[in-house]
Amino acid sequence: MRIGLFVTCLVDLLRPSIGFAALKLLRATGHEVVVPTTQTCCGQPGYNAGDRRGAQRLALKLLEEFENCDYVVVPSGSCGGMIRVHYPELLKEFPQRQEAVQRLAAKTYELTDFLVHVAKLRKIPGRLTGTITYHDACSGLREMGVKRQPRALLSMVEGLSIVEMQGAEQCCGFGGTFAVKFGEISTRIVDRKCQAIEATEADAVVLGDLGCMLNIEGRLRRRGNHRTRVLHVAEVLAGVDDPQVMVKGS
Repeated sequence: MRIGLFVTCLVDLLRPSIGFAALKLLRATGHEVVVPTTQTCCGQPGYNAGDRRGAQRLALKLLEEFENCDYVVVPSGSCGGMIRVHYPELLKEFPQRQEAVQRLAAKTYELTDFLVHVAKLRKIPGRLTGTITYHDACSGLREMGVKRQPRALLSMVEGLSIVEMQGAEQCCGFGGTFAVKFGEISTRIVDRKCQAIEATEADAVVLGDLGCMLNIEGRLRRRGNHRTRVLHVAEVLAGVDDPQVMVKGS
């Protein structure tokens, strides 16, 4: 089995530790993992902003880069959802590529979904002592069906306990350009999410989308909360070495 890792542009530019953690987890499955060096963006920002032609160029580029992979795995439900759910519509003007587009959509998985349902990973390399709460990012939950998978994997992490927050499935207010265009509404939404996180008294909030992570962490810090860590599920499952991102007490 040949697994292609789509790192995502946010991870590459802002928190590459997530990409390396995802790579470590995929290699732990015992299968071949490839990371095309020419990969960039899935095209979602342009697609959401109405730049259909620009998004199409990026989508066709990604199609070529991962065509020889049996699976495409993404440490982001948002980017994974863009490929699986929206590429068929985005690229409908390219009838000669429709078969390839359908194959790509069918073989694209969010990271934890792939580890649970395809690779069936039974041993988690990460070890972390502390309490976490989990936020269900919108695209991963609603477009990729990711809910049970991260919790099942996190339950195997030695020393870790999970406490559920109220409204775990409610939006954090990011929504890509929504947070920019509707800043006041976004702030109200993320404040509600921060209150739910803080009410659990967990050492960290864990989730699967970097955009949501940046939004939540930024608001927690502006609210004066410098205690609660904000971690990607891949970082926790793979084990993190940087003490700045480790859960308190680990």
